[in-house]
Amino acid sequence: MPPPPLTALAAETARMAQALDTVTAWDTPTRCTPWDAAALTAHVTGALARLDPMLDAPEPPAATVTAAGYFTPDHRYSNAANTTRVDTATSAARDAGPGIAAAFTTTAARVLARCATQPPGRRVTTRHGDHMTLTDFLTTRVVETAVHGIDLADALGTPRWTTPDARHTLTRLLLGPGHTTALAALGGDPVAFIAKATGRDPFPPSEKAEATRLGLVPLAFG
Repeated sequence: MPPPPLTALAAETARMAQALDTVTAWDTPTRCTPWDAAALTAHVTGALARLDPMLDAPEPPAATVTAAGYFTPDHRYSNAANTTRVDTATSAARDAGPGIAAAFTTTAARVLARCATQPPGRRVTTRHGDHMTLTDFLTTRVVETAVHGIDLADALGTPRWTTPDARHTLTRLLLGPGHTTALAALGGDPVAFIAKATGRDPFPPSEKAEATRLGLVPLAFG
């Protein structure tokens, strides 16, 4: 059985919190320019914190956007939306240091606890106006935390810490229900595949073509 997204998010945020506790050079540049390690951490923290107003708001009547559909290259990733992302995280990271790590840990614990009390089938409305199941939105938070965890690990020169539950969640999102077989055909390394499929590492054309044939779902990122 695949791990529920809430379980995967709990595992990935716990591992990221552990890694953040060892960071000393918060001004280390990352591939997510113009963010340094502090601003990128602030961005992930903000991505988790979005659950608070969503859970406080009225529940929409139906879910119309899936987890994969959330990463569609439309207004969600427009220049204006991306500028807001950059500015919000940069502003939140001005007081860098241990406070950044503490804010991440506190935020993750709070939203995980709140989500754990929600009924099955709970629906939410995103800041972009998408109506989604909470389960699907939590899947997008696993993506945010795991993929930017790869970005942070690479910037800090540490091994990528992506947890097994997050790896399972992402490969299933990217390759569909047959992801285990598809991943084996692509070499079997889930973290390497995730990094390629999300633009973190070069994706050789032949390998990308094979992944596409096996059902690769491209995801847009800001």
